[in-house]
Amino acid sequence: MNQTSDRELLLRAKDISIVFGGLRAVSDFSLDLYNGELVGLIGPNGAGKTTVFNMFSGVYKPTSGTITFVGRDGTLDVINKKSPAQLNRIGIARTFQNIRLFENLSVADNVKIALHQTRMVNPFDVLFRTPRFRRDEEMMQSKVERLLDLFGIADKKDDLAKNLPYGEQRKLEIARALASNPKLLLLDEPAAGMNGQETEELMQLITFIRKEFNLTVLLIEHDMKLVMGICERLMVLSYGRIIASGTPSQIQNDPAVIKAYLGSDFEVAKGGDQ
Repeated sequence: MNQTSDRELLLRAKDISIVFGGLRAVSDFSLDLYNGELVGLIGPNGAGKTTVFNMFSGVYKPTSGTITFVGRDGTLDVINKKSPAQLNRIGIARTFQNIRLFENLSVADNVKIALHQTRMVNPFDVLFRTPRFRRDEEMMQSKVERLLDLFGIADKKDDLAKNLPYGEQRKLEIARALASNPKLLLLDEPAAGMNGQETEELMQLITFIRKEFNLTVLLIEHDMKLVMGICERLMVLSYGRIIASGTPSQIQNDPAVIKAYLGSDFEVAKGGDQ
């Protein structure tokens, strides 16, 4: 595993906090993410993990602290006040705990929607179906087919998204996130609702797309086998505060983490590794 000191910084969160109606949901959260890392953010239910993701993706604005990100142009910029659409344009994409597909659109169209910001045509091209428009359409179709093939759902490209099995809907959501060509991919409980075999396939897929698309990946996950199996390092939240960070083996044996989880998940994870 490469050391973070040898990598280029991609995102830095420094002492970010957020308060809702007097309740401090996340307090003094700090994180440095480096290009190419695969990092897990874990913790008990209600710990503040998704709130952190919402701040990273522009859904929430931090009450205090700063978030900086190196965008597509290589410039380190403060992103606290940027909208989700602005953050997506500079290279941050995410999935959600609850799947958010366009259920009544086809599988292919769900992915194609995410490609529109990369289009190289103007209204004139669209109106008159110019050669540039046709080339752009062919390029988009090729990208859609490649992503769907990568996720093993190309044969269902014309099906409505709502008719896919649950596990394939999860895959489609990740494929759609990748279509925007992100630098940072935020995966919020990608294995939620999946069975053991689907989770195993997802582990392999995340590892593959990270290398194939030169991604940095930050994921939230309750499946300890998944995070222990693929993450280089982990950060643990409890009641909105970081209580531990380190490699999977360090986290497994951290008394504060075991106490926060009441030990059960980590004992299962250890047992699976033996």
